[in-house]
Amino acid sequence: MRKSKFTKEQIIAILAEQERGVATADVCRRHGVSSANFYIYGRLSRCKRFES
Repeated sequence: MRKSKFTKEQIIAILAEQERGVATADVCRRHGVSSANFYIYGRLSRCKRFES
């Protein structure tokens, strides 16, 4: 399995930025994340295994 480009803390910060009202496309472009990965990160952040 390939190691993630971002740490858990970075992913959480990216998701928090989008939750503050910044458009998802802008967040993805700024951080170099595809919209598909952004959606996956959002789903993973709700999982217990991601929080540990």
